[in-house]
Amino acid sequence: MSKRTTIRWMVLRMVLGACGLLLPPPAVAQAHVIEILADKDSRYKIAGERQPEITVKAGEPVLLRVTARKAKSWNRDGSVHGFTLLRAQDRAKVPGWDLLFKPGSQEFELTAPAEPGEYVVVCTVVCSEEHEGMHMKFTVVP
Repeated sequence: MSKRTTIRWMVLRMVLGACGLLLPPPAVAQAHVIEILADKDSRYKIAGERQPEITVKAGEPVLLRVTARKAKSWNRDGSVHGFTLLRAQDRAKVPGWDLLFKPGSQEFELTAPAEPGEYVVVCTVVCSEEHEGMHMKFTVVP
């Protein structure tokens, strides 16, 4: 682009902006905040829910806020619980959703799967004898 063309575009943008004809920048989608307790009794918990379950929209940004409490055992790297998302129909791992939790609070910025359907969250750290019961339903809606 020539210098003259660049100047013309700059002038045009200034005139359109002064007239209020330029569109504002697109809004950034707000993240769906999900707060989870990965507890010492080898269970995922969500405040106010007897059977914790997560529902998100396909492709939406997700902010996962986790508080993790150590159960009876943990990984050598200090992880006390895991959080892996699997497709329910074939138990295939969802890329980007294989997390390890250390004791305390942490946040993860994620993107919900693009494919609507049923999923399951499983713990991948053998945290106690009750480890096999550490799972929850995860639903992706269109």
